[in-house]
Amino acid sequence: MNRYQKLCSNTVILGIGTFGSKLLVFLLMPLYTAWLTTAEYGAAEMVTSIANFLIPIACVGVSTGIFRFAAEREADQTVVFSSSVALLLAGLGGFLILSPLLLLIEYCRNYLWLIILYVLLADLQAVCAQYVRAIDRTALFAGQGVLNTLLTVGCNVLFLFVLDMGMTGYVLSVVVGNFLTTLFLIWRAKLWKCFAFSKIDRCVMGKLLRFSLPMIPTTLCWLITDLSDRSMVTYFCGESVNGIYSAAYKIPTIVNLVAGIFLQAWQFSAVAESSDEEECAHFYSKVFGAFLSVVMIGGGGLILLSRGLSALLLNASYFEAWRYMPTLLCAAALEAIVSFLASVYFVRKKSNHSFFTALAGAVANIVLNLCLIPTMGALGAAIATLASYALVLILRLIDAPRMIPFCLCLPRMCASILLLFGAAAVMTLDLPYRILWTLLAVAALIALNAPALVRGMLAWLRSAKERKEITTTERNV
Repeated sequence: MNRYQKLCSNTVILGIGTFGSKLLVFLLMPLYTAWLTTAEYGAAEMVTSIANFLIPIACVGVSTGIFRFAAEREADQTVVFSSSVALLLAGLGGFLILSPLLLLIEYCRNYLWLIILYVLLADLQAVCAQYVRAIDRTALFAGQGVLNTLLTVGCNVLFLFVLDMGMTGYVLSVVVGNFLTTLFLIWRAKLWKCFAFSKIDRCVMGKLLRFSLPMIPTTLCWLITDLSDRSMVTYFCGESVNGIYSAAYKIPTIVNLVAGIFLQAWQFSAVAESSDEEECAHFYSKVFGAFLSVVMIGGGGLILLSRGLSALLLNASYFEAWRYMPTLLCAAALEAIVSFLASVYFVRKKSNHSFFTALAGAVANIVLNLCLIPTMGALGAAIATLASYALVLILRLIDAPRMIPFCLCLPRMCASILLLFGAAAVMTLDLPYRILWTLLAVAALIALNAPALVRGMLAWLRSAKERKEITTTERNV
């Protein structure tokens, strides 16, 4: 199996597993928004946002580092896993000791135990899952994602609809899902055989920390972008508006979902094919061209459908969320491109570059939120998010090609982004003939991006055919 086939195979496996689980979550959105008030939903999102902010700190970034080091062909995976677990346990121990400091934050006082459990179980699950992905057990990695979702949904039904635990039940269901999924991974992958105290290597731990530590502030910068939106919307507009704004994120998550599935498979291929500079640049160029096409066409299509999807997936009291969706969909499209460019830093182990560019976006987001939310409400938060991702994209477009000089398709990218922004503006402002204008924009996006997607598919088919002919010849010989 060549590199393109491997990338497609992993993407399909991850896609089947991820779409099955995420589709179930989307189908249950009407039940969640019907059972929880906008204020309860906003509070639940705040608790999970705070916990997500603490997750990379508590695990000292190991959940990212373990994949990068264990995926290398020459890596001693037992040493990497043992050293990673040792770092993880040290980080979680430090988090538990310092966790009473969270009581200084008024919002955390009523939910401290819930936040602690959320962080501990999420980190344990993430490290086990990322190691399984690194050792190329893609089907198991995808399967545990589906299992996690099914367990979480089952607990949601129990805690929300049977026990009527409200937002506490909504968050606790994630905790229980992570705990049971971790046990499943340990059993199915026999992870106890991969750990040995004698295999803990201080040199490997040092390399892991040097790579992983800069990833903590990088992750925090992205979480700050999300958390500052919601906290400032809550402060200036109230929890009900924040609940509606949080619901508006659910449709743009589709873009993040599709991009995330591919990028998980892409990370493995990018690390595996990183040794030959010329071939690596060629591989990046081909893949990026097709990836850009999918993101732009998908983003435009979802902007066109945003109002209808809101009516379909959200309760009537959340319908106003559609006004924020087009802008957030543009932000999600830019985020996908930014994440692809981050794979350059991942492959070259330049995590500090990822941090500095993300920091610029986080600072811009906070400043713009303070300026726009008081006057524009939640729409101001959406615009601030879009602007911050645009800034990070510009910085990474300048920086990343210096490490891997691949084709960025700049003319097509710029034209597609302008069309995407235009479609979002027309839908958000609710202009006359908005559907017609948006349809024209989507048609233009397809015309611009479909040829690159077709070329990518033809290249993959040719490589598959050549591989099949080589295999047939070898068998005949």
